[in-house]
Amino acid sequence: MTTIHLIHGEPAAAALRQALRAHEAARPASAQTAAHVIALADDLTVGPLRDIDEAANPGMVLRAAFWQRVDGDCGAADEREPAQTLAQGDCAALMALEADNANVVIWHTHDAADQLTLRRACYRLRNVPQRLNEVRLTPSDLAGTQAEAAARLQARLPDAAPISVLRITRLALEWQEAKFANGETRRWRDNTFTSGTWADLDAQILDILGEATPPSESPAPWLACDTLGAALVRGGAGFTVGEPVVRWRLRELASAGELRLRDDLCAARTGGQSAQDARNARPIPVHAAAHLSLSR
Repeated sequence: MTTIHLIHGEPAAAALRQALRAHEAARPASAQTAAHVIALADDLTVGPLRDIDEAANPGMVLRAAFWQRVDGDCGAADEREPAQTLAQGDCAALMALEADNANVVIWHTHDAADQLTLRRACYRLRNVPQRLNEVRLTPSDLAGTQAEAAARLQARLPDAAPISVLRITRLALEWQEAKFANGETRRWRDNTFTSGTWADLDAQILDILGEATPPSESPAPWLACDTLGAALVRGGAGFTVGEPVVRWRLRELASAGELRLRDDLCAARTGGQSAQDARNARPIPVHAAAHLSLSR
C-alpha cells in the first residue's frame, strides 16, 4: 500500500523525497514500497481561516483574496507560484487525501506553521485515525543543504509512529478553535496558540528599524526583508514571518508614511523619532490577544 507523507513547505518536501528515494534504493526490490510526498504550502499562521474546510469552501475564496492582497503588485513579476494558488492547492490535496485509504505520515517541527498544519490534517482525517502517523522533527533536521537535510530525514524514517485517537481528537479541536478565533496572525508560544493583529506585527517592524537607526547625524540603515523576518522571530513574533508578509507590511507602513522603502523593498525608519517614542505614539490595538489552544 502507498504511504503518503505530508510536510509543510516545498524545500522540506524536496529533501523528504530525496530521503525516500535513497531509502528505497537501499532496499531489496521485493521489499520496496510506494511513497508519495505532499508539500502543504499554505502558511496558516497568517490570514483568515474561518470556513476554510467547509465542503463548499467559502472560506477558501476569502483566503485566496487575502493572499492576492499580500502578493500585491509583486505577484506578476515573481516567478514563484502565487501564494493564493498554493492555498487552493492545499485544499485540493486534503480533499483528495480524505478520499484515499493510504496511510499518512505527518512530518512536523515545533514551528507555528508546522503545528497548525498538523492540526489541520488531524481535523480532516479525524474519522480515520488509524491512518495517521507522525514524525516529530527538530529545526536542525531540516538545516543545511537539501542533501544534508535528506540524509537526516532518511535516518528519521523509522521514527514514524501512530498518533493516538485521543491526541487526534484534541488536535482537531484545537484547529477548530483556531479557525473560530480567526485572528490576523497566530503566535505559538509555550505550547499555546494566541491570535495577534497586524498592528502587533507592524509595531515590531518599526521597533526593529528604530533600534537599528544610528544617531541623527548618520544615515538610517536599510534593512532587507529577510533580515527583518529573522529579527521578528528573534524578537518574539511567535511564528516565522514569511517574506511575502514582510514585504506587504512594509508597503502598508510606507503608504502610512512610517518608513521609507527602496525599489528592492529594503526599509529604513523615517527620521526624527526614537523607537521608544514611536512605540508610545502608536495606538493600542483594539483587538486583545485571544487564547486559542494548548497542546498537551
